[in-house]
Amino acid sequence: MVAGEASGDLLASHLIRAIRRELPEAEFFGIGGPKMQAEGFDVRWPCELLAVHGYVDALKRYRELSGIRKSLLRQIRREQPAAFIGVDAPDFNLWLEGKVKDAGMPAIHFVSPSIWAWRGGRIKRIARSVTRMLCLFPFEPALYERAGVPVSYVGHPLADVFPLVPDRSAARELLGLNAQRKVVALLPGSRQSEVRNLADTYITTAKLLLSQRPDVTFLVPLATRETRAIFEEALRRNDASELPIRMLFGHAVDAMTAADAVLVASGTASLEAALLKRPMVITYRIGKWQYRLMKRLAYLPWVGLPNILCNESMVPELLQDDASPDKLAEALERWLADTAAAERLVERFTELHLTLRQNTAEKAAAAIVPYLTGTSAWNRARQPA
Repeated sequence: MVAGEASGDLLASHLIRAIRRELPEAEFFGIGGPKMQAEGFDVRWPCELLAVHGYVDALKRYRELSGIRKSLLRQIRREQPAAFIGVDAPDFNLWLEGKVKDAGMPAIHFVSPSIWAWRGGRIKRIARSVTRMLCLFPFEPALYERAGVPVSYVGHPLADVFPLVPDRSAARELLGLNAQRKVVALLPGSRQSEVRNLADTYITTAKLLLSQRPDVTFLVPLATRETRAIFEEALRRNDASELPIRMLFGHAVDAMTAADAVLVASGTASLEAALLKRPMVITYRIGKWQYRLMKRLAYLPWVGLPNILCNESMVPELLQDDASPDKLAEALERWLADTAAAERLVERFTELHLTLRQNTAEKAAAAIVPYLTGTSAWNRARQPA
């Protein structure tokens, strides 16, 4: 198995546990993290080595990552495991999966790359590389079926974890919030580059919103000391020390649960906000050339997962030049003022939650176990007549 970053480590740890319920003697090795290790995974390299931040960082570390990948491939060929499972990290895993498949072993990829967003040409490479694709979103299997790729829809693990009805009162009590005040959660992203790009905009947005609503409190969950330091410096730079802002170490889910509205950088956090049934405004800002490239290659009118999954504009998306503080503050104010619209959103996001709630780890294990026991159609097709 190869998992990239903390999200892959968590997903893979649940999968290992589910597979072991069917095959107690199963053994796992490769690239992983502490959660996988706690399930008995043999970590040959830690998963944080695969974390790259943008194209420049990827190019700088190409030789290092290529060396790790080739070394792992040699171990796979030598030890001949029953299967290879790549968990996300497609830039690293697809090459390995193709080599493993060519060597006669099943190569399973867990978490479809975003071919539906802007990299559809990848599906040809995927078809050559993988034995089976496991998809988190219900619209993805049809794309792979048309390309002849065996595929299973397994749902999204967050939908299994998050309650259908979030307890907002408990979240506010946990965070010590005044029940009478409006609460807005500001999520500028988990990476340092994201926080640098968005911190000034978020702070100016908060100033504008506070001028319209003096009763508002802002929550800013930050993932690391480094991102907190970046945001604190932005507060000083913008002379905003008097803003009613509470910075939190982690607690992003608690902050969103407690909030009346959320300002969120596009990504998995926007899906979390949808599963928590929160009104939100999605925003993002990246380098101009990178944005132009992605916009040119994009297939969908949205970038936010809540809109993509609902196939309609459920929440505002203000990106790049449109991500101005005045527009962001105006969009947040609309959510705070229109409680009926917020209630309609709860109904639609509850339907989405039920669609994604599929007991993901067990479904993924059920799709994988036949390859490990040699009983899958792929295994049978390879047996001599």
